[in-house]
Amino acid sequence: MAQRLRIAIGSVVVGTAVLALKYFAYRLTGSVALYSDALESVVNVASALVALGAVWYSAKPADSNHPYGHHKIEYFAAVFVGVLIVLAALSIGREAWFAFVDPKPVDFNAEGLAVNGAASIINGIWAYVLISQGRRHRSISLVADGRHLVTDVVSSLGVLAGVALVMLTGWRALDSLLASLVALNILWSGWVLMKESFGGLMDEAAAPDVQEKIREIISAAGEGALEAHDLRTRPAGRVTFVDFHLVVPGDMTVREAHDICDRIEEAIGEAVPGARTTIHVEPEHKAKHSGIVVL
Repeated sequence: MAQRLRIAIGSVVVGTAVLALKYFAYRLTGSVALYSDALESVVNVASALVALGAVWYSAKPADSNHPYGHHKIEYFAAVFVGVLIVLAALSIGREAWFAFVDPKPVDFNAEGLAVNGAASIINGIWAYVLISQGRRHRSISLVADGRHLVTDVVSSLGVLAGVALVMLTGWRALDSLLASLVALNILWSGWVLMKESFGGLMDEAAAPDVQEKIREIISAAGEGALEAHDLRTRPAGRVTFVDFHLVVPGDMTVREAHDICDRIEEAIGEAVPGARTTIHVEPEHKAKHSGIVVL
C-alpha cells in the first residue's frame, strides 16, 4: 500500500511539473497545438489526483457495508479519468477550430520546442514507472494513468514534429490541424479506457490465461477429489475472486475435504497474487463429468 501511495503522489508532482513546462512552451510560442498539449496535461494532473484517491480508498479493509473490500473504486476512478480525457479532447477540438477560422500570430522558436520536448521526456519516463509498478501491484488506476501518459507522449511527439514542419513550410493552418489530430487521439484513448473500466464494473471474467492457470492448479493440487465444476472468476482491482464446486468421494471426512480445499487455495494464491478462493464441496453424486478432472 505504501509503495502504491508513494507512486500515486509522485504522479501528482510529476504531472504538475510537466503542466508548468508545457504551458511555458505555449507562452513562448503561442501555438494552439502546443496549447492543446498543455491542456491535456491539466487532465493528467486531474487523473493523478483521482488515481491517488482511488489507491488510498481501495486499500481500506473490508467492512460490514463492503464485505468484499473497496477494490472496485479503482474502476470508477478509471472511468472518471476517461471522462476527463474526453472533455479535454472536446476542449482541444474547440480551440483548434477557433484557431483555424481566426488564426493568431504564432512565434515558433527553438526554446519553446525544447521545453515541450523536455516535458515529454519526463512524461515518458514516468509513464513507464506507472505502468510497470501498476501491473506489479495490480492497480488498474495506476496503469490507466500510465497509459494515458503514453498517449500524451505520442501526442506531444506528433505536435513537436508538426510544429517543426510549420516552421519549415510556413503553413500556419497545419498548427490547427495538428491540434485536431491530438484531440482525436485523446478522444480514442478516453473511449478505450472507459470501455475497459466498464468491463471491470460489470464483473468480466479473468483473462483466459489466468483461468487456464487456475484450472491446471485445481487439477494438480486437488488430489483426493474427483472433479471441479462451475468455475467462476472476477477481477476487482488488485484482487481476483475465484469460486467453484469441488466434488469429493461421498465417504470422505470433512477434515480430509477441508485439507484438499486448503491445498488448492494456497496453490492458487501463490500463482495468482491477490486471489481469494471460495470452494463449495459436494458429494460424488453431484458430479457433472464435464468440469475439471482432478489428476
